[in-house]
Amino acid sequence: MSNKKIINALYGDDDILMSAVKKTRAAGFKIKEVFTPFPVHGLDHAMGLERTRIAICAFLYGITGTCLATLMMWYMMISDWPTEVGGKPNFAYFYNIPAFIPITFESTVFCAAHGMALTYLLRCWILPGVSPKNPDPRTTDDKFVMQLEVKETDVDKVVAMVKESGAEEVKVN
Repeated sequence: MSNKKIINALYGDDDILMSAVKKTRAAGFKIKEVFTPFPVHGLDHAMGLERTRIAICAFLYGITGTCLATLMMWYMMISDWPTEVGGKPNFAYFYNIPAFIPITFESTVFCAAHGMALTYLLRCWILPGVSPKNPDPRTTDDKFVMQLEVKETDVDKVVAMVKESGAEEVKVN
């Protein structure tokens, strides 16, 4: 069983990077990660990444926020301390709902936003000391790095292919 090597290919242009990603995927090699200074449209599709399901999580977190706000308002207005506010009767919750739409909306947004942020951080495993290491600090300014994971036997072939696709620098780890 052969060991795997990491190849970091540095590019200076996003169009060259996109064509290199497509050629690399077409050749059957696995792209581990791509580091870019800005979002590159269509890169996730070219890398073969599946569509994210974070929208489903956002919906579920929003529904949770709505339910929690409704439960809180019912408890405060009907069960715990029923008082007449603005002439609205308190014998049924649904009579008071229009007055508390802003509370419901804010609770929904609060739970959805915080839930999505936590889900994103945990799903991507971005934690203190665990986050993926950037192989080249120039990717935060103007360069692009494609990181490949290949077998030791394919290293020379992949390095030649990557240099042919327009890489400015290639490092093998």
